[in-house]
Amino acid sequence: MSPRGNSQEALLSQLSEATRTVSTLPECRAVVKKIYCNLVRRIKLLSPLFEELKDGEEELQDDVVSGLELLRIALNSALELLKSVHEGSKILQALQLEQITVKFHQITELIEDALCYVPYTTLDITEEVQEQIELVHTQFRRAKGRMESPDLQLEMDLTIAQRERNPDPAILKRLSEKLHLRTINDLKRESLAIHDMVIANGGLPDERFETMSLLLRKLKDCVLMENPDFDAPEGDKSFVKLRSPVIPDDFRCPISLELMKDPVIVSTGQTYERSCIQKWLDAGHKTCPKTQQTLLHTALTPNYVLKSLIAFWCESNGVELPKKQGSCRNKRSGVGGSECDRAAIDALLQKLANGNPEEQRAAAGELRLLAKRNADNRVCIAEAGAIPLLAELLGSPDSRTQEHAVTALLNLSINEANKGTIVNAGAIPDIVDVLKVGSMEARENAAATLFSLSVVDENKVAIGAAGAIPALIDLLCQGTPRGKKDAATAIFNLSIYQGNKVRAVRSGIVPPLIGLLKDPGGGMVDEALAILAILASHPEGKVAIGQADPIPVLVEVIRTSSPRNRENAAAILWSLCTGDGQYLKLAKDLGAEEVLRELSESGTDRAKRKASSVLELLQRVEPVSS
Repeated sequence: MSPRGNSQEALLSQLSEATRTVSTLPECRAVVKKIYCNLVRRIKLLSPLFEELKDGEEELQDDVVSGLELLRIALNSALELLKSVHEGSKILQALQLEQITVKFHQITELIEDALCYVPYTTLDITEEVQEQIELVHTQFRRAKGRMESPDLQLEMDLTIAQRERNPDPAILKRLSEKLHLRTINDLKRESLAIHDMVIANGGLPDERFETMSLLLRKLKDCVLMENPDFDAPEGDKSFVKLRSPVIPDDFRCPISLELMKDPVIVSTGQTYERSCIQKWLDAGHKTCPKTQQTLLHTALTPNYVLKSLIAFWCESNGVELPKKQGSCRNKRSGVGGSECDRAAIDALLQKLANGNPEEQRAAAGELRLLAKRNADNRVCIAEAGAIPLLAELLGSPDSRTQEHAVTALLNLSINEANKGTIVNAGAIPDIVDVLKVGSMEARENAAATLFSLSVVDENKVAIGAAGAIPALIDLLCQGTPRGKKDAATAIFNLSIYQGNKVRAVRSGIVPPLIGLLKDPGGGMVDEALAILAILASHPEGKVAIGQADPIPVLVEVIRTSSPRNRENAAAILWSLCTGDGQYLKLAKDLGAEEVLRELSESGTDRAKRKASSVLELLQRVEPVSS
C-alpha cells in the first residue's frame, strides 16, 4: 500500500476508534445527561461511514481526507468533553452548568462544520449508510441552532443550598436526585473527584472548592438521613462499623504518616499536618521535608478541601473524626494556628482604630489583601472585630483609605456569616455613599459589595431603601466597562424584589438600558436584556419600556443575537404585546412574524413558548385598511 494509502487507513482507524470509545462510555449520571446522551447517540451513528470507507478499495480524494481530518479533531474534542463529564465533579458541573452547556454546543458546531466538508453524497458507500449520515448531519445542524433552556429550579436550589445554613430538606433531596448523588457510594466518588481537582490544582484550594465542599457536606447529611445504614446489607452493618479501613495515602501526613487533622499547604504545594510541619520549621529547617526544595516562605495555608474530604471519609468509614481545632481566636503557635497571623491582624486593627491617617490607609490596604487571600483569613479578620472599624473608614476623606475599606468589606463578604456582620455594623448606607461619591474603583467595588450582600433576600430591601439604585444606574451609565458590569449585576439581583423594580423604573433606568441594547459593541447587551426582562414583569416596568420605543431593537435582537438574548427579547416583547394592540401592530410592521416563527422552531424552550404566544397574538391583528 502506498504511503498515502497508509495515511488514509490510519485516519479511518482513528475515526473508528473514536466512535467505538464514545460507544463504550458509561451511562451519564449528571445534570447534563440529556445533551450528553444526545451527543453520544449522534456520534455512534457515524460509525458505519468509517467502517465502509475502511473496507473500500479506492483512495480518497484530498478534499475528503481534509474533511475527515476536521471530523477527527472534532470527535477527539467531543470525547475529551464526554470523559470530563463522566469523571468530573457533579457538583461543579451543576455550578457551571451554563458553561458546560456552551461547551457541548461548541462541540456540536465543530462536528456539524466538519460534516459540511465531507462530501458523503459522492463517496463509494451504500445508500443506507449515506441516508443515515445525511440524517445525522441534519440532527447536528438542528442542534447547532438550538440551546438548552436554563434549569431555573436547579439554579434556585443551588443558590438556597449555598446561602442558608440549614436548607429545606426537600431542596437537598431535589439536588441529590438531580445531581445523581443518591447514595454514600455516590458521595464517595464525588469526594474523590473533588480531591483529584485539588491535586490537579497543585493542592491549592480556591473559592470553587470551598463552595463544592459546603454543598457536599449538606448533601451528605441529606443522604445519611435517607440511608442511615451506609448502603450496607443487613448482615454487613457490624462490619461497616468495626472494620479498620486503610487510610488513603493522600490523607496521611508525609512526616508522621498519621491521618491529618489540620492539613496545611507549604510554598512547594505539599500538604502536611500543621503541628508536624510547624515543629519542622521551628527547628530551623528551610526546606520542604518531602521534596527537599527550599521554601520561598514559611506561611502555612489551610487545605480546607482536604480537611473536608478527610472528615467525610472518617464518617463514611466509621473512623473517629479528627478533633476540630479551636477558632483562630484561641490558636496557639505549634498547636493549631498561626499566632503571627493573628498578631499581625490585631496590630492592623490597632492602627485602624488609633492610627494616624497614613497608618489607617496602610492597615486597610493590608486587610484588603489578607481578606482576598483565603477563607481562613476572612474568618479571622471578622472574628478579630475588623468589620465595624472598616465600616467607619467608609466615610474617610482620604479616597485611597475609602477604596481600601470598601474593597476589604467586599472580600470579607464572600464569607456568608460576614454578610450579616457587615449589615449589622450599619455599613449599607455608607457603602451606598461610596457608590455615589467615591473614586471610580471604589464605586465599582461598592457596587460589587452590594451585589454580594443582596444574595440574602432581606438585604435586598435594605439596600434599595438606602438609595442604592439611582447610584447604580449612574454607574451603569458613566462607569468603566467593569463598573457597568458590576452595576448591572447588582441592579438585576436587587430587582428580584418587587419594590426595587419600582425604584429602578422611577429612577429612569429604562432609557439607558435601551441605549445599551442599541450599542452591541459596548458589551452590555446581555445584562441590559436580563434587567429589562425582569422589569417587564411589573406593570410600571412594562409601561416605561413601552415608552422607550423598544420594538425595533427587540426584533433585531431576536433576529441576530445569542440564544439567551433572543429568549429575553422574546419575553419582553410578549409582555409588551399582551393586551396592547399598538405594540402588536408595530411588531408586525417591523417583520416580527418571520423572526418569531424561526425562534419558535430553533430557540430555547422558553423562547419557543414566548415566540409562539406572540405569534398567536399577531395572527389576531386586523390588517390596516388602505
